[in-house]
This record gives sequence, C-alpha cells and structure tokens, in this order.
Amino acid sequence: MRLHMILPGAGPGSETIGTGDLAAGARRVEEAGFDGAWAFDAFNRGFVLPDPLIALSVAATVTSRIEIGTCILQLGLRNPVELATRVMTTRLVCGDRLSLGVGPGSTEADFHAAGVPYEERRARFDAALELIPRLVRGEAVDGVDLKPWPAVRTGPRILIGSWARPDLIKRAATEYSGWIASAAKGGRLAEGIARYRAEGGERALVTNIPVDLDGPDEPRDPDRPLDLVCTPRRARERLAWLADLGFDDVIVRTARRDERVLAAIRELV
Repeated sequence: MRLHMILPGAGPGSETIGTGDLAAGARRVEEAGFDGAWAFDAFNRGFVLPDPLIALSVAATVTSRIEIGTCILQLGLRNPVELATRVMTTRLVCGDRLSLGVGPGSTEADFHAAGVPYEERRARFDAALELIPRLVRGEAVDGVDLKPWPAVRTGPRILIGSWARPDLIKRAATEYSGWIASAAKGGRLAEGIARYRAEGGERALVTNIPVDLDGPDEPRDPDRPLDLVCTPRRARERLAWLADLGFDDVIVRTARRDERVLAAIRELV
C-alpha cells in the first residue's frame, strides 16, 4: 500500500502556514519517504486552504520523485475553460507526476461563495469533465481553442471522487485512472470498493484520513469516519484493514509535521 501526505494548511486545527512553508512541507514529505503530496480544495468553511493547483505547482518545483495530486478538485465551482488553462499550467510544472482528483463538490457553502447554484453541481461537473480533457488535448470546442503546449496534451491522470452516483464509480473504473474514496464515509468503504472492483477498476485511493499517533488505543468503530488518531498498533490494524479491502493508496493529513512525526507515520506502512 502506498502512503501519501496532504500538504500544509489543510483544514481546521491545522498549523498556520507562512511564506516558504508550502515548499518546505513538500520537501519534508518527499524526504520522509512518502509516495505523494496532495492538496484539498475548499473555501468558505471557517478556515482557509491554499489554492490546490498553486500549492501543487510549488510542491513540484521542490521535489523530484513523489506523485502530486488534488483530492478533490471541485469542478462544479469553476468556469471549465479557465480551469482547463490552470490545469495545463500545473501539468506543465508537474509533468507526468500530476494526478487530478476531481468531483462535483458537496458543500453548499463553497457554492454560495463562488456564486454558483448548488443544485447545478452535478450537471456542471459532467459538462466540465467532458470539456476540460478535450481542451487540454488541443481540440477546439464551441469556438474555444486554447492551443495547449505539446508537453501537456497528454493531460494529467484523472481520478474520480464520488459516492452518491454509482454511474461515476463505474466511469472511474472504466474510463479514468482511478477512484478516490473519502475516509469520512468510513462505514461505506467496503461497499464502495466492492462496487469499484466489480466494474473492473484498477486503482483505489482513500483520502482525508487524520493521523495522530498519540491517540487512544481503541478498536476502530465501523460506524464512524475512518481515522488514525490512535496508537501506532491500532493505526497499522486500520491500514491493514484498508489493504485487505483492496485499497492501493491512502492519503493522510496531520497538524504536526516535524521530522520525527513524519518518520513515525511513514513507518506505519
């Protein structure tokens, strides 16, 4: 199982970040031996996150080995032509290390802040998911021709993040490079991975797993969101459970990022 880390500044309770911290955090993730550095996409939730594509571009410039990805970029919030230009630029910086995890979006506050009707999120996602790869490949669509650089025309890997729509899990398995599940749906992970594998899906990831190895030594509650806020022994058990279900990658987040903490987390797998 591959183990990845969210970049600094990810969510409530996270550390305050300053100039240079994104770059330093990405370096530490790679130096600690993690397989990838990832960024969330959210706003108007009572905390601030770095823009995911800018953060990933920073991470890519100071690392050389690790995968760089979004989990999840909310396509429904943005103009797809403008977003295609940003994706192409990020792909130019990151090269073939970039994985674009995408989803419709699920938090109404984000759509309110973006001035986008929440009830349109699925239709906007479907349209963007079809349009953005075509523009990145160099197709002209309805009078829009972005003339992408040859180096980016293969596009990034696209990973689909969805729970509510079985059709998207099927498309993740049959048309795209993988499926990203949320640890917040801990009680449904077995159901989701079974459906994805039944459709022939090859790569499955779980994201948004909080980790604090000073947590209590308690068994995992199957009805609660999945976390690694527990002892190292319990954390290994929970990761082994995910591996047994058939997940290939886990993406964790932590508020503490010194070398000792990162090394201890990396040793879990």
